[in-house]
Amino acid sequence: MRKERVGFAVCGSFCTHEQVLHALEELVSIYETVIPIASENAAFTDTRFGTSDDLLEKLEEITGHVVLCDIPSVEPIGPQKLLDVLVIAPATGNTIAKLAAGITDTTVTMAAKAHLRNGGPLVIAMASNDGLAAGARNIGELLVRKNYFFVPFGQDNAMGKPSSLVADFHQLPATVDAALAGQQIQPILLR
Repeated sequence: MRKERVGFAVCGSFCTHEQVLHALEELVSIYETVIPIASENAAFTDTRFGTSDDLLEKLEEITGHVVLCDIPSVEPIGPQKLLDVLVIAPATGNTIAKLAAGITDTTVTMAAKAHLRNGGPLVIAMASNDGLAAGARNIGELLVRKNYFFVPFGQDNAMGKPSSLVADFHQLPATVDAALAGQQIQPILLR
């Protein structure tokens, strides 16, 4: 088992949670310590894809750690240097926009700010219905920033949702490995 400490932050994009949980299981099989983090929306919103209680229970069951789901619980990530890498999966268009604008008003954006203050890698596994529309400039902003690494992504339904982008969550473990070495996995854009 690898010793690097992984933070795993889950945002909305509820339709991708099943895929994200499978990727989390893969990470837990590789890394000794994986700390679950949930946005307020993920932690407290029931949807047609499942209840928030079920999600939190699954996160805790998979990782063996209590889910951090408020700003005070994630703020120590920076000063105490609690993580070696932080993953945001799924990273919604809203979270990506806030990161691009430097807004820190959610559990996940605070976790990112706290982690980035130490110069650690931040892995983005996006799921955004407007990635090729209003959200495109925010993705572009993060693509050129130091310490940001993207799980390869592409259109998930080009005909039905032509502006939608989603990460290939199967590539999340390889992306984390590359990010820990300071490299962006390639190709970043999927066909």
